[in-house]
Amino acid sequence: MMGADPLRFEGYGEKLGEAREKTGLDDAIVSGVARIGEHPLALAALDFRFIGGSMGSVVGERITRIIELAYDAGLPLVIVSASGGARMYEGVYSLMQMAKTSVALSRYMTGSWPYISVLTDPTFGGVTASFATAADIVIAEPKARIGFAGTRVIEDATRERLPEGFQTAEFQREHGLVDRIVHRLELKKDLERFLGFFAWS
Repeated sequence: MMGADPLRFEGYGEKLGEAREKTGLDDAIVSGVARIGEHPLALAALDFRFIGGSMGSVVGERITRIIELAYDAGLPLVIVSASGGARMYEGVYSLMQMAKTSVALSRYMTGSWPYISVLTDPTFGGVTASFATAADIVIAEPKARIGFAGTRVIEDATRERLPEGFQTAEFQREHGLVDRIVHRLELKKDLERFLGFFAWS
């Protein structure tokens, strides 16, 4: 599935071509069925190297499809996020993916399978505001930056000084957005342990 240029945004086609050549991917996501230890699962991971891991129509479609696959197959779901947010080169087509992925997740949550979200550095914008923080368990890497808008944008809009480090994983854990902070080298073991806590059929 290759990304299109629905708005014919100047220079976007070239950016897509450069990102594909640089990463070897056709867009900012890899997804499929995997196994962690003895646990089968549906897995998706965003790649920040591809236009900042931004969510355009392809990323939104693939996230939706992996959620639907997990629901139909009765599998737990793990999504690893690294993103600057919505891909504004695609305008409203990009923003629509927030609603699309959220609706798919709502259906998935009617089942009894766990959804675990892993937030890496950075996770921002429409990704944070939709599927990345709507999980049963939210894990973040140490010092990962997590938020909707950047610090400067918020301070310019509110004309207030924000607390030091307020968008770090540690701050988000203290305030209830993140459940656990886990180093990448320990992540596989942690995910395997969490998957073992849940029973599904």
